Amino acid sequence: MQSIMGRSFQRRPGDPKKAALLLIVLAACSSKPPVDTRDYAQKIAAERTEKDQLFLQKNDPIPDARKGTLLPLAYFPIDPVYDVPASLTPSDDPTVLDMPTSTGAPRKMRKAGTLTFSLKGQPLSITAFYDLTGSPEHLSVMFNDMTSGTETYPGGRYLDLDRNPQGVYELDFNRAYNPYCYYNASYECPIPPQENRLKVPIRAGERMRRSTT
Repeated sequence: MQSIMGRSFQRRPGDPKKAALLLIVLAACSSKPPVDTRDYAQKIAAERTEKDQLFLQKNDPIPDARKGTLLPLAYFPIDPVYDVPASLTPSDDPTVLDMPTSTGAPRKMRKAGTLTFSLKGQPLSITAFYDLTGSPEHLSVMFNDMTSGTETYPGGRYLDLDRNPQGVYELDFNRAYNPYCYYNASYECPIPPQENRLKVPIRAGERMRRSTT
């Protein structure tokens, strides 16, 4: 899988003036001026094609015997509505967690904080983590949603986020991907925690091939 992690920022929650200002910033971001959706869609499509080509060239993570079943990878239609800004409230909890994984072997992780965002007018939140076995430059977001187990992999999907000091992130669910254990059971993939089981359908990003459901 693509292991990712990051480092806590020093901004602390609880200041009402800062909170109000942040809400204004997020509101402005969610009302961003029109963009060239065609260019955006072409960029996402190109990334998907590149990933298919990369997986075709190797026997890992998709074994040769499964390439005909799984490639090209299956996706929902590209929809810019699922590309939203999110604010990170950093966690001060230093506890190292034993995150359950698909193989049963725990993965060492720590909470980076809570990402709050709005999707189709509904306020939502999700926890980001530091994967202590991965890169210090990234945050790990693992989630389930109302499509999990029917349209998407039951074990959840992932997003990778480059850390930044401003604490405002781009959650682009069009880039949500299946963990490698979907392709190959030998991979160890962290399972999304309870707080990351979103009570909405996220019909964006990678889904299951219909022939494998």
